[in-house]
Amino acid sequence: MAFFDLPISELKKYKPDRNEPQDFESFWQDTIDAIKKYALDERFVKKDYGLTAVETFDVSFKGYAGQTIKGWLMIPAGTKRKLPCVVEFIGYGGGRGFPIEHLLFASAGFAHLVMDTRGQGSKWSVGDTPDIEVDGGNAQVPGVMTRGILDPRTYYYRRLYMDGVRAVEAARSFDAVDSEKIALCGHSQGAGVALAVSALDPSISTTLINEPFLCHFRRAVEITDSYPYYEIVDYCRTHRNKVETVFQTLSYFDGMHFAARSHVPALFSVALMDETCPPSTVYAAYNHYQGPKDIHVYEFNQHDGGGVFQDIENLKYLHNLWG
Repeated sequence: MAFFDLPISELKKYKPDRNEPQDFESFWQDTIDAIKKYALDERFVKKDYGLTAVETFDVSFKGYAGQTIKGWLMIPAGTKRKLPCVVEFIGYGGGRGFPIEHLLFASAGFAHLVMDTRGQGSKWSVGDTPDIEVDGGNAQVPGVMTRGILDPRTYYYRRLYMDGVRAVEAARSFDAVDSEKIALCGHSQGAGVALAVSALDPSISTTLINEPFLCHFRRAVEITDSYPYYEIVDYCRTHRNKVETVFQTLSYFDGMHFAARSHVPALFSVALMDETCPPSTVYAAYNHYQGPKDIHVYEFNQHDGGGVFQDIENLKYLHNLWG
């Protein structure tokens, strides 16, 4: 894959207009108010996966509409003090998998909550959380990008973003977690969720945004033929009379609008040959981001992004932040 998007000199300045709905803030405040009607009912059940250096807990809590969301919590074995916690959201198609897939942050001395992704977790890692569409929906292209897309109240990502808000609440409730030191983390879809939650819960400490998905939808579908964005193209090609409705719904979920409301320190990363999350869509969110920020650029990488190189940068960043 050669370079296909704007040159880096233009990406650094790329800040498209944000055409957000007038009721954007009230829509999300009403959604948050609605989930508060349900008890969190967080549960942490210790599990033995043969990991002697890490203690593992099977997590469950009530997410959107009181539905049960699964997760894992890992902490360094023998922890005697309150720990900063990283809450991680998973990339598209993946689920929480198994604890042995998530050892990085606990090995570095942090608590680490990995949230399962409702209705996914069957493409490249195991998931345990169904997506129950309590609000109804519409016919969809396979995948979740067009699930409920004709109305923001029924759109899939309304549920997932709220699950993310509740995951932070669950992490804060655990005895070994320092509730004032919560970081959000994700790659691709997970980064898009982290970006949204950072705006919806401004009390978090920081966020790690790696090649974020769910940003600048209109440009994304116009410049890439890659899935998952192409699910939207497939839908609009078939439902020719629903195009404006589709993009009106997506405007409630665009990472650019959340970035403009996020004020905590953030570390981004971007890959300049990434067809899945085109660089200009990443920079659209980054350049609108309101908090202290930095970005690591991987010139010759695709959706693999920085990989372990960015893992190292993320750990350095968190250690510098929290000591």
